[in-house]
Amino acid sequence: MSTRNPLSIILDQNKLTGPNYHDWFRNLKIVLNSEKIAYVLDKKPPKEAASDVSETELAKLEIWWDHDLQAKNYMLASISNELQRRFEEAANAAEIHLHLKELYGVQTRSERHATVKELMTTRLRDGTSVHEHGVRMIGLIEKLMGLDVVIPGDGKKQEAYRW
Repeated sequence: MSTRNPLSIILDQNKLTGPNYHDWFRNLKIVLNSEKIAYVLDKKPPKEAASDVSETELAKLEIWWDHDLQAKNYMLASISNELQRRFEEAANAAEIHLHLKELYGVQTRSERHATVKELMTTRLRDGTSVHEHGVRMIGLIEKLMGLDVVIPGDGKKQEAYRW
């Protein structure tokens, strides 16, 4: 019987519920890296060994399948019950990772909308320095860039404003 990874407590304390995907995934990678099995998140294991495979290759495949099962179990143990039911029949850790990344890894439309709305409605308030306001606006623009928001122009070259 193997001993429990002491780092796995961070997964117990930070179960995936959806919106916390990035934090959960970072914690999962910490645990899987400590076990030296994080590679299974990106690569699907072969389904079956060929009939003419050598003993050495078969041993490597069995290790891969063991690592994949271990990673899959860490993942399932650290997600909400609803998500567990959804992914308990998944073939491997890479498949679960792919689906969770599709569900929660990409920033949602509502987050992009909220950030654009905040940018467009932010005004310089009395008592706030212009510098603080500028830093806030730049932060919102950088957040939008991180969310891959493209703000289209009118296609014409922008000329400097003349006062």
